[in-house]
Amino acid sequence: MIEMFQTIWNSLNTVNPELTNIIGIPSIFIEIYVSMLLFTTILNITVSRKQKIAYVVIISILGIIVNLFAPKPFNTFINVTIFFLANIFILKTNILKTILAIFIPFITTALLESIIAKLYYSIFNIDYLIGSTIPLHRLIGTLVVYLAMFLIYLVLRHSKLNIEKLQVSDKKKKFLLILNTILGIVLIALQIYMITFYVSYLPFIITILNMISLIAYFSTSLYTIHTVSKLETTSMNLEEAQLYNKTLEILQDNTRAFRHDFSNILQGMVGYIDNNDIEGLRKYYSQLVEDIQTSNNLTTLSPKVVNNPAIYNVLASKYHKADSLGIKIHLEAFLDMNELHMKIYEFTRVLGILMDNAIEASSECENKIINVTFRKDTRKHIQLLIIENTYKEKNIDTEKIYEKGYSTKPGNTGLGLWEIRQILKKNNNLNLYTTKNSEYFTQQFEIYY
Repeated sequence: MIEMFQTIWNSLNTVNPELTNIIGIPSIFIEIYVSMLLFTTILNITVSRKQKIAYVVIISILGIIVNLFAPKPFNTFINVTIFFLANIFILKTNILKTILAIFIPFITTALLESIIAKLYYSIFNIDYLIGSTIPLHRLIGTLVVYLAMFLIYLVLRHSKLNIEKLQVSDKKKKFLLILNTILGIVLIALQIYMITFYVSYLPFIITILNMISLIAYFSTSLYTIHTVSKLETTSMNLEEAQLYNKTLEILQDNTRAFRHDFSNILQGMVGYIDNNDIEGLRKYYSQLVEDIQTSNNLTTLSPKVVNNPAIYNVLASKYHKADSLGIKIHLEAFLDMNELHMKIYEFTRVLGILMDNAIEASSECENKIINVTFRKDTRKHIQLLIIENTYKEKNIDTEKIYEKGYSTKPGNTGLGLWEIRQILKKNNNLNLYTTKNSEYFTQQFEIYY
């Protein structure tokens, strides 16, 4: 028995790359789990229990297979690809957050390993490259690194230090931000590789200074990205406020005009009543209701009702565009816009395209009317956007309009509805039904949940 323990102890305390790799297999699950806790906290990513389990299990198993069968350095590129796809399809993060989700655990692990390895192997007077192939030392060093990462996660969660929002809608800014992030990752990765390679030869103070400079660069990069995202949000909120102020001005003018003419309106109604002209009174009343409906629509067009800034901005700009063309929009909103079961960016694209088409079609009619409804069918678990508009071209083909390049107007690109169809193809919970009758052309956009 003693000899068996002695044999095991000797195996754990001598250079044994094969045993080191075998012992390291279970630690992959711990590494993926701790890494996920860290980047989801910093990037403020909300994930369910099912997503966490799927993420850890899938990446860990694939990572083990890749490390066993793929040669170096190709295994690293394959693992990064797996991380990237898992974040996109399992955690549903955008590209910028996905890049940072890969970068944050990588740099944190690398920095901690460099510092802890330098201290640990200095204490035991072991060369770094040799020590990393001794099973016991490798296992202890790895567990200490993961423990340090977990403690960092607890501190961040307790102090609520995170990037609240990371959304950049401007394509040029987004491209430059992603490019800058990727270049930063490459530079830091090269620096960490050099430090790790020469960790046994560099003085301890040089290693620490390198670590501090990398941490400073990493922190500054995150702060810059966070600042750009906040500026984007502030800009959007400012645009929303400007549009809402315009809406309030129109609403105030309508209200003042209605109050000013109230006595005249009543006298007009009394005239019809005195003459017992019920048909004239009905016509007079219907015209009055139209003016009241305009004020009601402007009341509905509020950030409190349309409670998502991106959707409000699109809807408000289209509303005022339609108003300038003499088009009457009837708006009803019975839906929490922040609970849509699809990407807000894609929804605003769909909304903008459908509104542009409705405005263009109704502007040619004698009765220029657009009805917009946001509602929820709880029985069928569907969120609905319904846009109805008057139209002149009654022979329009409701199937052909979705073809790329098709347009009934000369000079138009005909890409709008084709782009919506591409969005539908990417999401299995979306549908768009097109119908028409003698009065209205209707687009019913459905989101299943």
